Amino acid sequence: MSSTTRILFATWPELHANAHGPYAKAGALTIIREPNDANSRPPEVLALEALGWALADDRRAERLLSLTGLTPDRLRNGLTDRGVQAAVLEFLANHEPDLVLAADALDTSPETLVAAARELAR
Repeated sequence: MSSTTRILFATWPELHANAHGPYAKAGALTIIREPNDANSRPPEVLALEALGWALADDRRAERLLSLTGLTPDRLRNGLTDRGVQAAVLEFLANHEPDLVLAADALDTSPETLVAAARELAR
């Protein structure tokens, strides 16, 4: 993930010929984006986002329930329970391929998800 985005613009020769100032040179413009605040989301939010990501895939959802011991009812009724939230993130932390995929999908880092799991487990 980059903190800059390079955008190429097509220009008309007559427009370029009459351009003045800093935009007189045709070509590319670099737009600097603000740093991503994804890593500053509360652990509870990350856990719920991770749960949504995990449940989007049937196989992964079945594995989540199987490995965490959670039932659909317990999961549904425990959305605000830090223990349930921690279990979801620990499920991801214990399977690196899913951890990396989830982090990418949630626009955060695997380390942030693991730290959120630790915070919720306290």
